[in-house]
Amino acid sequence: MPSEVTLLESRTMRVEHLGRVDALDKVKALVMLPDGAHCTTDGVARYFEVSTGVIRQLTARHRAELAENGMRVLRGPDLREYQSDSMSLSSGDEGSYPQRRSGLTLHTRRTVLNIAMLLRDSDIARCVRTYLLDAEEGWREGYASLDRRVTAVESCLGGVGVALQELGPVLNRMSHRLDSLDRRLDATNQVVAAISNRLCQMSEDINHVDARVDDVVHQLKDLRRGRRRR
Repeated sequence: MPSEVTLLESRTMRVEHLGRVDALDKVKALVMLPDGAHCTTDGVARYFEVSTGVIRQLTARHRAELAENGMRVLRGPDLREYQSDSMSLSSGDEGSYPQRRSGLTLHTRRTVLNIAMLLRDSDIARCVRTYLLDAEEGWREGYASLDRRVTAVESCLGGVGVALQELGPVLNRMSHRLDSLDRRLDATNQVVAAISNRLCQMSEDINHVDARVDDVVHQLKDLRRGRRRR
């Protein structure tokens, strides 16, 4: 797990954490300008509970890095356009500023998080760094736990693969036996069908015999009657 000093001294490590702007509001509410996207140097100083001079010194030392992460200075027409479009000059809140000024430094949430990873003498900044590192550690532990579970599943699947390989020949033998049973059942059905046909024929023959017997019986009766009459 990287240390707080690593964040303070390594720009590469800071870049890896710049997407976690949610850490700011987890520690303390960050008051933005009316545009909802920026805050001034005074607002940044109030958030970290330091003087504006400390923030100005830090931004001067790390201007290139902060500019890459959204810090910009408005002057001239850009400043006048921003004042007219995005800010309420008479509201009296932290977003107000004198109407006549040479420039206005604007910070995005990403810039403020960048400052939190650079500012040494601020308890708020230290809390933000601690939150970032703790969240990273929790993510690493979660990833490690997931990795262990995936490894366990892979191990089980390996055992299933071996079992299926061993079961394959057994299934083949069972398939052959079932095919043999199917053939025997077909043969049995054919024999049963033949017997059924034979029984039907025998039934017809018996009916014919019964009819002939009845005829003989009738003839014998007629002969007896003729003898009695004589």
